[in-house]
Amino acid sequence: MTQISRRAYLAGVGSAASVGLTGCMGGGSDSLAVAYMPIFPDLQYFVMESEGYFENVDATIEGSEFTDGPAIVQAYGSGELDVAMFGIVPSMIVVDRGIPAKVTAANIEEPMAIMAHEDLQAMWDDHGAEAFQVWREEKGQKFRFGTFPQGSVPDVLLRYWLEEEGVDTSTVDIVEINGANAVWQAIANGEVDGASIMEPVPTRAEREGVPVRTFRTAGEIMPGQPAAVTLMSDSVRDTPVATQFLEQHVRATEFIQNNPESTADIVESGIGMPAEQALAALQGPLSNFVTDPRAIENGTQIFSRFAAENGQIDEQLTLEQIFDYSVYENR
Repeated sequence: MTQISRRAYLAGVGSAASVGLTGCMGGGSDSLAVAYMPIFPDLQYFVMESEGYFENVDATIEGSEFTDGPAIVQAYGSGELDVAMFGIVPSMIVVDRGIPAKVTAANIEEPMAIMAHEDLQAMWDDHGAEAFQVWREEKGQKFRFGTFPQGSVPDVLLRYWLEEEGVDTSTVDIVEINGANAVWQAIANGEVDGASIMEPVPTRAEREGVPVRTFRTAGEIMPGQPAAVTLMSDSVRDTPVATQFLEQHVRATEFIQNNPESTADIVESGIGMPAEQALAALQGPLSNFVTDPRAIENGTQIFSRFAAENGQIDEQLTLEQIFDYSVYENR
């Protein structure tokens, strides 16, 4: 099966490889086509792969690595996938397009951080949300947030936080950047003054002493904030394989929670984050790995509203349209 290499992903090169993928369960095959991304919030996939948990699923797991959510949406629409581990917003897009699939599990909750330059954080202590105006007056330019493209999970969290603080987005610049590594480079090079991003960027920033640090965690902004989830086609959800897959997902979640050192080694080999940094991230406030889909209900409702307002989906989806809780509950 054709896949893009992790090295190419980390270098910000290439696009999702979808040639040759085939959605399998609906056709009676004994293989399961699973899409995933080499990101921290998809860590359960790498644990299941590394620890041999897939051997407990009555299907051959045909994993395919993608670099972005839209490419997975395209592959899903072409009938090439059975399961996808990716963001809540592209999952909603799949559902909104009438593709028979639903979210059966969360992968993580509250994994994002709003990062801001230490000067802005000091201004906030004195001026609150007006700190962005003070920044512009003192620095001669708007405060620049770097994050993933509009409508992505970190972008929605950033816009939601600004809205909750009463900050008009026109008073800041939101710079669209593809990939966590590229966001880190923008921070390290002083090209942005803040970010909305997941690990490993917050931990790396802390350890390397750059002036842009974590300012607010997702848990402080939006309890139950969703990120990566596990989406399953209807043809899979109606088979024992769906329950078996989530049983191993739960095992992986528990492994991450109980074995941080071993998990850090898996992060290094699977995602490319040095084990020492990975361990620090796993012990930090953003590593809230879960499987229960109900853990992210609150945030999913907010994200559905934003997705509708952004025109990514035709109308706000209900929780019933997005989730199938039965697979998790019947495992």
